[in-house]
Parts: sequence; structure tokens; C-alpha cells
Amino acid sequence: MAMKKLMFVFLIAISVSAFANGKIGKLEIGDKAVLTNVKMEDISGVKVSIDDAKKENGILVLFSCNTCPFVMQWEDRFPDLKAWADKHKVGMVVLNSNYQKHESDESMDAMKKHGKEKGYNFYYLQDSESKIANAFGGQTTPHAFLFNSEMELSYKGAIDDSYKSADDVKQAYLKDAISSISGDKEVAVTETKPVGCSIKRKLD
Repeated sequence: MAMKKLMFVFLIAISVSAFANGKIGKLEIGDKAVLTNVKMEDISGVKVSIDDAKKENGILVLFSCNTCPFVMQWEDRFPDLKAWADKHKVGMVVLNSNYQKHESDESMDAMKKHGKEKGYNFYYLQDSESKIANAFGGQTTPHAFLFNSEMELSYKGAIDDSYKSADDVKQAYLKDAISSISGDKEVAVTETKPVGCSIKRKLD
């Protein structure tokens, strides 16, 4: 147990150091999305970019994975989130940027299996060299980045305020933000702290 705790602290330290040393970008609220034309492989086999998936009112880019315990708590809400986004004419892509595990339990084959088991009804793409995660400043799985119709960052952070249970959600940050941008209204809460596992990214 002590060894696991030490390893966790070590991985967090690496992640913090990478951000501090400028190896990873960081989009701020109001910034334009970048690398939106980069094609990534979906679990269906097609190649999709953020531009391809964008809809009339914008797009949600959600960093996720197969194995993080926080994702496992939240992902039953992903299909409902997709339906909400569709209703408000907002696109949605889910990216697996865990480069260091793309040859093991985060491989494309593992992603296909996971997506099928969980009934994923949205693009689940492999950010093969963590290019999007590094450009956006994605920190955790999950970590949400919502862009409006002008591809300006309108919200980033957690999906809602209760990863453990949908029944306990008091603030649906992401849904509220989607509703706001679709109605051309100001987003009330533009940024929250992401909660999840660190992205096992490529740093060089």
C-alpha cells in the first residue's frame, strides 16, 4: 500500500512538473480551439477530427479512458450527456490520450471492447500521441472542454459535482454550460477543478 501511494505521488509530481516546465499547453476560457483538423481513429474504424464532429452550437471534447475509477463512476452518464449535447446542437467527442498505455489496457482493441460493453453512442477517439491533450492542457480522465459556435473555450473542468452518483448531483456544470452556449447566453460557471486520474500522456 505504501509503495502504491509513493508511486501515485511520483506520477502526480511528474504531471505537475510537465505543466510547470511548459511541455504542455493550456487553453484558457475564451481561447480558440487548436488542432481541430487532426484526424483520430474512432472505435468504428473511421478517422474523425474535432472539426468533423462540431455542430451548429459548438463541440464538447471530453478526455477519458477505459480504466480510471473516476471514469467508471461517471461513464454511465456519458450517453445521457451525448443526448443533451445533441438536443442543443453541440457535437461531442471522447478522447483517449493515455499514450503510455496505448499498447496495453488503453489500446484501440481495448477501447473498442470497452465502448461496446458500455454502449458508447459517440465518437471514442484515440489521441495517439497525446497531441490534443497536450495542446489543450487536459489534466485528468475525465476532463471536459466545451467550445461554442465560434470554437472559443466556454467551459472546462468536471462534468458535474458528484462523480459517485448521478442522484447526488447538485450542480450539472457541463449540462448547464451546454444549455447556455446553445442559447447564446453567458456561461455562469466557466471553470471547475477536474477530478480524475492523471492522463498518461506522451511528453516529448
